[in-house]
Amino acid sequence: MPHYLDSPGFKFLELSKHTRERLFSRKRENIAPAEPFKQYPGSEIVELPEFHPEGQSLWEALKERRSIRKYRQLPLEPEDLSGLIWAAQGITAKLGNYLLRTAPSAGALYSIETYLCINSVQGIGPGLYHYNVVFSHLELLAKGSFGKELGERAFGQPMCWKAQVVFIWSAIPRRTMSKYGSRGVRYIFMDVGHICQNVLLAATALGLGACPIGAFLDDEIDELLGLDGMEETTVYLASVGIPQ
Repeated sequence: MPHYLDSPGFKFLELSKHTRERLFSRKRENIAPAEPFKQYPGSEIVELPEFHPEGQSLWEALKERRSIRKYRQLPLEPEDLSGLIWAAQGITAKLGNYLLRTAPSAGALYSIETYLCINSVQGIGPGLYHYNVVFSHLELLAKGSFGKELGERAFGQPMCWKAQVVFIWSAIPRRTMSKYGSRGVRYIFMDVGHICQNVLLAATALGLGACPIGAFLDDEIDELLGLDGMEETTVYLASVGIPQ
């Protein structure tokens, strides 16, 4: 087992640190940018209902938030799903070509994409979906029950198939790294952390249970979603459902 100081993680932290000397001497990494928005043209579209915020205050949600892994077998209301998605990446303002959102992002570059494994939502068939930020609707990737398959790729964690929905977040690193270089990898994980916490607090405010998931087989979930694992790769999951 490698010593901490010899580990890839430590070496990345060291090499991506800002110091006064490196800021002026480090050669800029020439990384081409990626398209700012991802869409699946020709896919079946699912329009999301309008969400009217209700429920607990922010302070109550902060106090009550816990990781909930057990869920009742009832369908989630589509309005609640809409609220959760808006909390994750809803557009709150437009600034030039930038679509500002509910969660902050380094340089407003938004390298994170939101996918959903829907197991049980009233009026929306089970399947894998992508959230189209620009038009605020879901794009169907594949119909069917994928909760078990997702769970197998997350080391058998049962909340993946027992939850009403599982959020899956991927990163398109070029979006951030084209501006910030390797330092941008730090920002990518900050970005997805902001997004996930928004969803956890929104779930709590709606009386739902949620649990973040960091243990999964990266390449196998990428394969499930049709991602190449290089230009785009899975970075975080969270299950959401009606608590027991």
